[in-house]
Amino acid sequence: VQLQASGGGLVQAGGSLRLSCIASRNIFSLNVRGWYRQVPGKQRELVATIASGGNISYGDSVKGRFTISRDVAANTWYLQMNSLEPEDTAVYYCHAVRGPYVYWGQGTLVTVSS
Repeated sequence: VQLQASGGGLVQAGGSLRLSCIASRNIFSLNVRGWYRQVPGKQRELVATIASGGNISYGDSVKGRFTISRDVAANTWYLQMNSLEPEDTAVYYCHAVRGPYVYWGQGTLVTVSS
């Protein structure tokens, strides 16, 4: 499975962005889809995941501001990011799991200016 992330960019604090991740195959077979982010020098951290059954998890720092959703027919999932803060600046990676296999997209840079 190949994942293609898009939607990153430069935004002012308080603004919004929507990230998209398109999978190269039907995502119905994926157990988990989600987003992680990474800042240079730090570990990659969970942003949000959505399981095949619909269960959703968010990282503590984004709860109430970010929303993950999916469009199974379009093989795509999204991350709506509202009330962005400079601390949200990172490379965002889309992520998927199918059985024992883990897939990562190439990352899209989000920069939030103060």
